[in-house]
Amino acid sequence: MMLVGRLTIAVALLTSSAAVVAFAPSSSSSSSLTHHVSMSSSSTVHRSTLTDGETSTAASATTTTSSSSNNGDRDILIRSARGEITERTPVWLMRQAGRYMSAFRQYSDKYPFRQRSETPSIAIELSLQCHRAYGMDGIIMFSDILTPLPTLGIEFDVIKGIGPVISTEIRSMEDVMTLKDASQVNFDETLPFIRETLGTLAKEAEMANTSLIGFVGAPFTLAAYTIEGKSSKDCLATKKMMMADGNDGAMTRFLDQLASMIGNYACHQIDCGAQVIQVFESWAHQLSPAQFEQFAKPAAQKAIRIIKEKYPTVPVIYFANGGSSYLELQKDMGCDMIAVDWSIDMAQARKILGPDIPISGNIDPTILFGTKEQIEQAVRDCIDKAGGPGNKHLLNLGHGVMQGTPEEAVGWLVDECKRYKGKN
Repeated sequence: MMLVGRLTIAVALLTSSAAVVAFAPSSSSSSSLTHHVSMSSSSTVHRSTLTDGETSTAASATTTTSSSSNNGDRDILIRSARGEITERTPVWLMRQAGRYMSAFRQYSDKYPFRQRSETPSIAIELSLQCHRAYGMDGIIMFSDILTPLPTLGIEFDVIKGIGPVISTEIRSMEDVMTLKDASQVNFDETLPFIRETLGTLAKEAEMANTSLIGFVGAPFTLAAYTIEGKSSKDCLATKKMMMADGNDGAMTRFLDQLASMIGNYACHQIDCGAQVIQVFESWAHQLSPAQFEQFAKPAAQKAIRIIKEKYPTVPVIYFANGGSSYLELQKDMGCDMIAVDWSIDMAQARKILGPDIPISGNIDPTILFGTKEQIEQAVRDCIDKAGGPGNKHLLNLGHGVMQGTPEEAVGWLVDECKRYKGKN
């Protein structure tokens, strides 16, 4: 695959008779990367990964990124998320590991989602591909917000062309009471692939002189997915449970269970090597301001509080997709940074949150279908409206990279963000 003006990536798929490489990082070494940021520098990453079991494949990629690596790059994203002034505006993209990349599709076209996300060697490879190509300021684990649901006894799958399908029915207090105790979950036993994946990615991030991002879904979003059983346009079953909550308390109890599990799961990711956590409230667009304040906000605050009480120095970013209409209600989430979607002007978002709350976002993902000049101008405009380069702002899209996005467009965005020094 050739990305014009940036890099050459050679990908070779081997047959299932290929040998299997097993990754077994120690928990102590991966955990130490969470808190002690070293300043090793590398502009070239060489990697070979293999899948497990009968469906083994192998891929190798050698890439030299076009931009040089500076010592401060290792933790610039972390410092920005904490609210520090940085030497430039750091950048990563939601869904940066995604189907817009040809190298990624060689896996997604062949293996179902859960096999990809729960096989460490595949998840590691998919997490690293985009960073090799574009040099974002963070590597994010390839996984899904629904991944920890089975720890409570909620079963799901992700069907190609359909999306998430959840088979466990939760519609009443009786259903909620059948769930496993969130406080008793052992993530190493129930999700053993997470430690292996993050432990290896932590080492890779150090070698690549960048940060490692973990993520979780917010309680309301996971509750809505579970109650609806799949994606929903109106979220009616969930809202019925919310309206009946005054009578049976089932929704509040369910959200509380999820909040405990999610907070603990995020802590587990940090223990495994994640240096930043983003909390995704993907279904915030389904909520009125009053519903957000009554249901989603307290549950998300509890999950964030669990994280911050155990790991006070690890930054937490909260992203309510479609929640810009009640951005003012997010000022006291308890997180370190607020991410905003593309439906609000960055200058207005900065005005609502104030100059002291770190902000992430929020370029419209469709801009990446524009010209190089349009993309670069959008980067500059967003940075300027956030207060200028390095001013408590982490550049991102206002939603994920869309399928079909030209690969070179992602490179243009990242390069311009790293290059831009502000208005003359």
